[in-house]
Amino acid sequence: MNTADLGFARVDVDREHRQGLPEVVYGPGKTPAQIAAIVRTLLTHNAGPVLVTRVEAEAARAVLADVPGGRYAPGARLLVWRPAAATGFTLAVAAAGTSDGPVAEEAAEVAAAVGLTVDTVTDVGVAGIHRLLAERDRLAAADAVIVVAGMEGALASAVGGLVACPVIAVPTSTGYGAGLEGVTALLAMHASCAAGITVVNIDSGFGAAMAAFRLAQVLRRPASGRPASGRPR
Repeated sequence: MNTADLGFARVDVDREHRQGLPEVVYGPGKTPAQIAAIVRTLLTHNAGPVLVTRVEAEAARAVLADVPGGRYAPGARLLVWRPAAATGFTLAVAAAGTSDGPVAEEAAEVAAAVGLTVDTVTDVGVAGIHRLLAERDRLAAADAVIVVAGMEGALASAVGGLVACPVIAVPTSTGYGAGLEGVTALLAMHASCAAGITVVNIDSGFGAAMAAFRLAQVLRRPASGRPASGRPR
């Protein structure tokens, strides 16, 4: 497995070959100069999209000035170079409330950047169950659904009981004291009576999008088993 040693980071330049997507850069804790150096390395050694997550606007501007050609999505705090073309895998991203929007936007932007077709469904929390039922057909038509919810996290169970496709649940840190900054939603999603729900980390829209990407990769995998976008070596 190949890495590029930058002194402060050893960049996994072989991940696209193994998994179909270059290594994704986590922004917090890195300087704009460090992010830019990693991005340049990934762009040089790979053919697919290059992403940096959780980047604040000021740092994003500095990185884009150093490595032009990228795009910044401020709501998702995401930098993207070379976004992938849509593959036809449809992902619905359902957010319980407006307060869950930033996490849902991260999921949607990451998913779109790696080639999934995204349909975003907003403000369908179970406190007004009619809002969810009105969007039932949209959710059922998707190849997978990401459910983003805080408070008690009940939206994941409700959606899991309505659709046949994979459901990926993202607990968020929205809510009052007993919500425990997302822990209550996390545990409720894990304890869901809707069978087969996948649960990712609190506020991890990125993790949910990557779970959906892996599902899409399986559907696109050729007989050889090589990731569809992997390059021959």
